[in-house]
Amino acid sequence: MKSNKGFTLIELLIVVAIIGIIAAIAIPGLLRARQSGNEASGIGSMRSINSAEATYAASCANGFYATTLATLALAPTGGTPFIGPDLNVNGVIKSTYAITLGSTVGAPALTPASCNGGAMGAGYFANANPIDISMRWFGTNTSGTIFTNNVALVMTDSTYTGSPLQ
Repeated sequence: MKSNKGFTLIELLIVVAIIGIIAAIAIPGLLRARQSGNEASGIGSMRSINSAEATYAASCANGFYATTLATLALAPTGGTPFIGPDLNVNGVIKSTYAITLGSTVGAPALTPASCNGGAMGAGYFANANPIDISMRWFGTNTSGTIFTNNVALVMTDSTYTGSPLQ
């Protein structure tokens, strides 16, 4: 006698169809979770810049601020950089966000040099611009507030478009 053990083609097709339905339900949720994670990284980058600028102004630049991320990445003599290596140059891409830092007003000519020799300004602004335009835009300035908008943010040292992040 012959044994007929195993699955029939119909049973295998039903299992594949069930797996397909479950995947179709799960994929949009996974994409939303990924987008949310990327947005959290953009917000985290803005917070890191605010912290680094506050430390730079208080301990290195006599109350002035760095004008670029490269300046914050420069370590003072015998010290450590003010910002991590993942944010070491303007335009760096981090979690699908292009991170930039700028200054609207330069430091007066008579101010002493900063401890790391970097350029200084009286204020700063930073942007996290998404590569995927369906995501939110983030920005911050000298006030330390992080702003968000669904379209491109216009950030300067004293003005902004967007609403404060809650």
